[in-house]
Amino acid sequence: MDELNVTRITTIHLLGFQTPQNIKYFVFFILLMIYCVSVCGNLLIITLVSYSKSLHSPMYFFLSQLSVSDILLITDILPNMLHLVLVEETIISFSGCIVQFYLFAVAETLQCVLLTVMSYDRYLAICKPLHYTLIMNPQLCWIMMITSWTLIIVVVLINTFTIAMLKFCGPNIINHFFCDLNPILKISCSDTTIIKPVFTTLSAIFVVIPFFVIIISYVYIIITIFEIPSITGRQKVFSTCSSHLTVVFIYFGTMFCVYLVPRRGQLWNNSKSLSLFYTVVTPLMNPIIYSLRNKDFKEVVGKYINLSTNSVQH
Repeated sequence: MDELNVTRITTIHLLGFQTPQNIKYFVFFILLMIYCVSVCGNLLIITLVSYSKSLHSPMYFFLSQLSVSDILLITDILPNMLHLVLVEETIISFSGCIVQFYLFAVAETLQCVLLTVMSYDRYLAICKPLHYTLIMNPQLCWIMMITSWTLIIVVVLINTFTIAMLKFCGPNIINHFFCDLNPILKISCSDTTIIKPVFTTLSAIFVVIPFFVIIISYVYIIITIFEIPSITGRQKVFSTCSSHLTVVFIYFGTMFCVYLVPRRGQLWNNSKSLSLFYTVVTPLMNPIIYSLRNKDFKEVVGKYINLSTNSVQH
């Protein structure tokens, strides 16, 4: 095709899900409630960790950062998805599509790194308790977070800019509810064979390797737990890890299914459904899992509720 005759597309049509007319308002209401609960739940975690001295520990510091990435992720995805449910198809600018992918990639990559750091924190706390406070000090925590944010923002920006420089001459239809990597590359009329290995390498660095680091950390943690003589002691130690482990399997499990299984012939609609888990369900589940299964959070919330009740009565 002659480059002079190539018309660069300026808008993207997102098809989303084909929601039946008779339930679309119900689906809209459910998604709206998920968004409100997710944002409020994660804001609650950030607030409690910031103002409660009993939660000033590395584990809760990393959890608050996870909540920040959850809010970024669900705010990037769900508002546009709500519009998709009502009108069944939405049109966004090409630049808007690229920005959505960039924010999505930053949030997803950051979550992979944070879950890995949190597993390392649990490993040190359980397997190396005598060295924990020395190694995992506040300075190291801030250095790790600032480095992670900076590295991810820069790396994702460079790769997103590379995608934006490709030729997109149509069709401008994406059969998804957000601008993900594979759907964007599918509508490009440029040769993407050079770009795909780069993203495969980045996926290995930021997704596959962190997952194996988490698995190895928990192998050592489980070995240490079984060395504890009392059953009560084992249960108490494992309870500090169970919430994190639950989130890890939900998050990484669905990501692997979406980005690895499709190569073996998975239906695209199934891929879209699985994408809901790590873009919508995980930001909702994180505050619920960590708050309902965490004794420290329950105590802090109960304390603030009692203070509020007493202040109202007086």
